[in-house]
Amino acid sequence: MTTAPEPMASTSRGRAPVRQGVAAGTSIAAAILLLTVGVLSVLEGIAAVAEDELFVVGVDYVYEFDITTWGWIHIVLGALLIVSALGLMTGTSWGRGVAIGIAALSILANFLWLPYYPWWSILIIALNIVVIWAIATWRPQT
Repeated sequence: MTTAPEPMASTSRGRAPVRQGVAAGTSIAAAILLLTVGVLSVLEGIAAVAEDELFVVGVDYVYEFDITTWGWIHIVLGALLIVSALGLMTGTSWGRGVAIGIAALSILANFLWLPYYPWWSILIIALNIVVIWAIATWRPQT
């Protein structure tokens, strides 16, 4: 006489590969988005450094820097975003924490960049929020 397997045991074994697949897909998607944001930030910084007349500045505000300074800030942040995306793609232990931290710094920098290029800043802020959400909700151990 055979006994039927326990329903909980078979269910948890059957769902584990699906969960790992979703977790892997989420981490790769977040890494690709982070890499995209990094490349866009580098290009934005290069545009600001190379051509100061490209950006129109409205009213003066508290966090006013020279456009070239903002360009270098975006280049450095973009490079850090790219490095953290590569760390996330390779599955390093530091990749998740660094990626969330650098994406949060990118949100702050683009918030301060709003008077120079508002629609672009809002787009980059939204992409960074999606990246932080995807990395924070990914659970590789489940």
